[in-house]
Amino acid sequence: MAVATEPTTSSDVERLHQLGYAQELLRRMSGFSNFAVSFTIISILSGCLTLYLFGMNTGGPVVMSIGWPLVGVMVTLVGLAMAEICSSFPTAGGLYYWSAKLAERNAPAWSWFTGWFNLLGQVAVTAGIDFGGAFFVTALLNLLFGYPSSPGYVIAVYAVILFAHGLLNTFGVRLVALLNDISVWWHLVGVAVIVGALAIIPAHHQSVSFVFTKFVNNTGFGAPVYVFLLGLLLAQYTFSGYDASAHMTEETQDAARTAPRGIVMSIVVSLVAGWVLLLGVTFAIQNYNAELASPTGVPPAQIFIDAIGRTGGLILLAIVVGAQFFCGMSSVTANSRMIYAFSRDGALPASAFWHRINKRTRTPTNSIWLAAVGAFILGLPYLFNATAYAAVTSIAVIGLYIAYIIPVLLRRLQGGRFREGPWTLGRYSAPIGVIAIAWVAFITVLFMLPQVSPITPASFNYAPVAVAVVLLFAGGWWLISARNWFKGPKVQGTAEELAAIERDLVEVGTAG
Repeated sequence: MAVATEPTTSSDVERLHQLGYAQELLRRMSGFSNFAVSFTIISILSGCLTLYLFGMNTGGPVVMSIGWPLVGVMVTLVGLAMAEICSSFPTAGGLYYWSAKLAERNAPAWSWFTGWFNLLGQVAVTAGIDFGGAFFVTALLNLLFGYPSSPGYVIAVYAVILFAHGLLNTFGVRLVALLNDISVWWHLVGVAVIVGALAIIPAHHQSVSFVFTKFVNNTGFGAPVYVFLLGLLLAQYTFSGYDASAHMTEETQDAARTAPRGIVMSIVVSLVAGWVLLLGVTFAIQNYNAELASPTGVPPAQIFIDAIGRTGGLILLAIVVGAQFFCGMSSVTANSRMIYAFSRDGALPASAFWHRINKRTRTPTNSIWLAAVGAFILGLPYLFNATAYAAVTSIAVIGLYIAYIIPVLLRRLQGGRFREGPWTLGRYSAPIGVIAIAWVAFITVLFMLPQVSPITPASFNYAPVAVAVVLLFAGGWWLISARNWFKGPKVQGTAEELAAIERDLVEVGTAG
């Protein structure tokens, strides 16, 4: 890849005007802050540990030690392909805007379906993060105060977490930006503390052979390769949400360079740090079966306690809970920006309402609460389906990665007609893009397959149902109505009209 060293020919605002939009959001994010949002949403302390139970049943240690770097390398290729496109189109619409500009035929349809899959994935990843956080908070409250860990009580904690994230994003705009930066160091230092404690304090560690070759199959399926592939969900789900760097471009300085870098670096840093974390936790397992059946419902919490004692275990658990809170907060931020941009172009029911900007805080308040409520609804099946969390994570992966790869496919179809931005892959663009497309096609099918046997209402993977509902809704709406009026991303007006929108926001904000 190459990054142009010459100065950009136009400012961020001028480039946004060229793309057809006014500067409605405040552009105060540094490149580091842009990276921090994606790194925080990937959140190795969230994804790795909330799906650790799934991994212990679906492949065991070999899924953690071998599956993680395998998926990480493939995801890096997907991220590189996306980053090149982000550099050309640095706007909050992100993926669906890219599809509209890259499709040479039926551009509105490509844009429409990309946007709806992105919306599904964004809501699902927010649900997965905060739902996983609810499990860990419940485990901490259970250990400290005897708080019940039954589904109804977990859902109650889930609701409180989502409400807190909605409030923070509505009223604590500057605090959210600060917490995003802090979150990077919380994750990196947290991983160092957790791995260091688990490496030094326990008297017993598992062998290298156990960590890198031990295979566990508690799924009910008889095919080891199939079970190992299912176990890759742990890594694939964790490596999601990095499109946040694209959705935050209208709030980022020098976005055509810093946002692509944010996408790629968030994946690479997570790949290394996440592998270290998974190895540290897996080496520290004291009693596999006992920790798998922990009364907390969260095996990593039991591993911490068994390895270094109750007090130390609670401290490590608190570090994880803090990281998960940061992660969910950033996910609501990115999700709301995607909803804001999609509704700005009229693609959601009641778009004018969801696109509305709070002129005092300069944030899309209504979109923030749609993101939070949508995520809460997606988590409710846990009340009657024990495997609902794995299904939510599958939905997040399928929705997001379909939206990730559609513009990559369209960019490949453009070939040499694609106008590169200042951040480009050069001659490596084609092979990287082709491999990325093949990988996403594979995992899209994989994670819609059954995850537990026998298949019952309580173990059914409802990811295909959620995907089908979105396809039927978005596809039906498209055929019946939207194809007649949705023309893809709308421009907001002439240069003079865009300037007038910006002046109005500045005047109202100053008066407030």
